[in-house]
Amino acid sequence: MTSTNRLGALLAPRSVALVGASATAGKLTARPLTFLRRHGFAGAIHPVNPGRSTVMGLPAHASVEGIGEPVEHATILVGTEHVAAALEDCARAGVVVASVLADGFAEAGPDGAALQERLVAIAREAGLLLIGPNSTGVVGTRAGFACTTNAAFGADRLLQGRLAVLSQSGSVIGTLLSRGQARGIGFSAFVSVGNEAAAGIGHLGRLLVEDVDTDGILLFMETIRDPDALEGLAARAREAGKPVAAYMIGRSDEGQALSVSHTGALTGSSEAASAFLRAIGIREVEAFETLIEAPRVLAAARLPEGRPRAVTVVSTTGGGGAMVIDQIAARGIAIGSAGAAARSALSAEGIPLGHGKLIDVTLAGANYAAMRSVVSTLMADPATGLLLVAIGSSAQFDPELAVRPIVDAVAERRHGDAPVMAFPLPHAPESLAMLEAGGVPSFATVETCAETVALFLRPPRSSARAGAALPDTAAALLATAEPGTMDEVAAGAVFEALGVPRPAHVVLPADGALPRALPFPFPVVAKLVSADLPHKTEAGAIAVGIADDAALIQAIAQMRETAERHRPGMRLSGILVQEMCSGVGEALVGLTRDPLVGPVVTVGMGGIATEIYRDTAVRPAPVTVETARAMLDEVAGFALLRGFRGRPEGDLDALAEAVAAISQLAASPFVAEAEVNPLLVRRHGEGVVLLDALIRRV
Repeated sequence: MTSTNRLGALLAPRSVALVGASATAGKLTARPLTFLRRHGFAGAIHPVNPGRSTVMGLPAHASVEGIGEPVEHATILVGTEHVAAALEDCARAGVVVASVLADGFAEAGPDGAALQERLVAIAREAGLLLIGPNSTGVVGTRAGFACTTNAAFGADRLLQGRLAVLSQSGSVIGTLLSRGQARGIGFSAFVSVGNEAAAGIGHLGRLLVEDVDTDGILLFMETIRDPDALEGLAARAREAGKPVAAYMIGRSDEGQALSVSHTGALTGSSEAASAFLRAIGIREVEAFETLIEAPRVLAAARLPEGRPRAVTVVSTTGGGGAMVIDQIAARGIAIGSAGAAARSALSAEGIPLGHGKLIDVTLAGANYAAMRSVVSTLMADPATGLLLVAIGSSAQFDPELAVRPIVDAVAERRHGDAPVMAFPLPHAPESLAMLEAGGVPSFATVETCAETVALFLRPPRSSARAGAALPDTAAALLATAEPGTMDEVAAGAVFEALGVPRPAHVVLPADGALPRALPFPFPVVAKLVSADLPHKTEAGAIAVGIADDAALIQAIAQMRETAERHRPGMRLSGILVQEMCSGVGEALVGLTRDPLVGPVVTVGMGGIATEIYRDTAVRPAPVTVETARAMLDEVAGFALLRGFRGRPEGDLDALAEAVAAISQLAASPFVAEAEVNPLLVRRHGEGVVLLDALIRRV
């Protein structure tokens, strides 16, 4: 079965079987047939209900196999206990695609999970594309194929569009439909993926990317069940030039609750999922309305080569323009302004532009000629990246004077001119419709406007993924270690095998007996070596700046007493004594395994304030050195290591190499989480040094 045949059977089948269809008005099982008729589906419809001879005037069949002609798509509406038999019937009849409405499967516990696995086995053996269970169905708007139980499709008509929706929530599909249609935005397809037993968002999304009537894909997600398949969708969509946007809720923090490291507290599933989506090139949106608005803009608009990734804002209302700039700038997008030549040309026409970056034409009034000239001039201005026009009250009361000139100017846009978008501040449906009809993307809210502009000007760049391969020495150390939290000496040896250097050190026996002489000079650092003390500062298990033997003996005694109060009965394997090291800053580098997306690496400012500032960058692990450098650029605190205000520069190249090296622990099946905190960053060219280490082994 080719993907083309499956796509046709999914969205525009020549025939459909409604297994368990009812004629009783108001019942869920009556909706698919009602909606198919309402929206003009021209294919053959076969109700399957052994208890009836007809359903809504159509002959009813006892089974799908008994229909006697090919059926491409089946919607199974029967109760949970009858689904397996119905799916077997579909398999025998050669059905290409089947969706299952019933719940009570994997989400209901072990018995339900076993029943779901049976459905998967049936579908795989037959080569049948199974959607669900717990799916409200599938809609292909161009064919009028509204084969769904979602009540929103009782609407009188469905606007056709070029965006496809994949949703893990069946009910949210209705919300997207109604909100989209209220904005004049139509869709090409809707698929309720349900439990994703055999075909999830990634698999179905790759199928929809091949649809010539689909330019972009919207994902409403509650979890990530198959990160590899989702990454495959993102890669194929990128190749096809079709944007994928996701709105995600309900992220678990299970991994965070189980962690013992600072990294685990910093990187819960929320951060890990967002990092994963960014890394594979899926645009995650914050506002639900942006999920509807942004993909069509991203699919249609392009920033010409050579134009700056900045937005120039023109406004007929100073306060409104400032509000738009605030929202855009808060998302890290550069604000541009008119170039000298453009400003001079408009001034010569007697058009006042105001001062500062905002092009404020309020004083020009609602003037067709002035607005058209401003838009045309700034579109051609080389200093303009994206031109955004914020329109005040005139959008509501004088659209012919304030909105029409924008549309007319864009109609004469030349190759290489800046793209134009618009935001009417008042409620102005007539202006929104005029702008959209004229090919000018427009927005109903300032938040959606700003977020879409940010997505447009900051396209996703999928991060290069490193191959995962541990050095033999590190792999051997991990393989032979006991399960649980490794002590600092054992964990440090693993990191050193990865290429992350440790200070010169010696491990004294647990009784603290000193050698005749330390192999390095005082002052030194002393720590208790105990797998029961993952955070030494909290336990009072570390002492720094120890000047001589007497001070070392005293420090060891004090640490033992304090740590015993903190963790009564703690196991002590020895005393770690290290040389004192100095540098220009500290970093945290950690690896955790997220329950949704797998291993992720986190880097941020190190030391005891790490969890307070939460200034971190996160990526799926392992990462390349290049990706690690990009992560360092995201951490605001690392400005201190770049020579900020005359401070000495830190060795960020060595830090990036350490991040990439530590991320290789993702390859070990024994590592649940790992962390270096702090990792001392020395002056440029002098490298980094591991000052404390933690690994939790499974």
